[in-house]
Amino acid sequence: MSVSYESPSHAAFHLARAAAFAPSLHNIQPWLFVADDESFGFEVHADAGRRLPLTDPGGREMVISCGAALFNTRVAVRHLGFRPTVSLLPNPGNPAFLARVGWGAFLAATPEVMLMEHVMAHRHTHRGQFETDPVPPSLIDGLRDHAMAEGALLHIVDHPEQLRLLAETVRVAEAVHRADAGHVAEVTGYSGPARRSWLERVPAEACRRRPVRELLAGRDYTGLAEGCDSRPRRWSPRTGTVAVLTTAHDTRLDWLRAGQALQRVLLYAAAHRVMAAFHTQPLELPELRVELQARLTGDHFPQMILRLGHPTHTWTTPRRPPAAVLLRSRPGRAVTTAALAGR
Repeated sequence: MSVSYESPSHAAFHLARAAAFAPSLHNIQPWLFVADDESFGFEVHADAGRRLPLTDPGGREMVISCGAALFNTRVAVRHLGFRPTVSLLPNPGNPAFLARVGWGAFLAATPEVMLMEHVMAHRHTHRGQFETDPVPPSLIDGLRDHAMAEGALLHIVDHPEQLRLLAETVRVAEAVHRADAGHVAEVTGYSGPARRSWLERVPAEACRRRPVRELLAGRDYTGLAEGCDSRPRRWSPRTGTVAVLTTAHDTRLDWLRAGQALQRVLLYAAAHRVMAAFHTQPLELPELRVELQARLTGDHFPQMILRLGHPTHTWTTPRRPPAAVLLRSRPGRAVTTAALAGR
């Protein structure tokens, strides 16, 4: 596919579609994109109206999700044969304006870029146990390199004491969330201020096992699972490789970089048939996040907790169409491209 600068809206729809394949907290998809027809730019904005106030009060995970969408945009531009020019947080007076992507000089897509673009639509979040085949050490090294290229570190947690600490902290945080009706509503999306249509929820079919029975307790997207108990669970090959993504600082810019690093890791992993499961519950409770940093990651701030492995099944979550997230002008004075599509 080639880009015609006489038809920027077509390219913008392509970029919006790619960006929307990014993962997001409880599949809330907290992003808006703006197509600048005059300068052929593409903007990434956080949709603060989709932030979950109890789970993500500071908007950290919302920005990380948008950072993942930004990385998909970069891949899409490269796949179309151009070097993306990226400006992060271009307007300090508008914190929701996270990035602007432009079309740089011609640069043919590499095989790695083509592979990442291909797996973008097939990458999915796994929930439950993995197959017993381990993630190869060479792939783990590659994932570390990809995280570092975006300004983040991927810490592999394989020491038994560290695994026990992480598992206990995740279980405590999940128990706190399940005991709070507001948190339950935000996770399930069925009721309350966080109510979402079925297009924006995690399907029950994607959660085939009881999440409480994993080494790292999973979310209960049905609202029907039993509470968390304190019985310890051991690591097994089906747990997968446990990792923590960290950054040197904890600013909005770091969150944005963490999202790009996360998506780069996820796409590279997916290209090798490895998927990720997320367990960020303790990072959503300030006191537990501080404890994890003090006892596990040291001078780096934990941004994401994940497991990596070969999935036992695949199930993707629904995505909003480009016309629902692509705007003609910046939020607040925007006309959606539902109208643009008919021009």
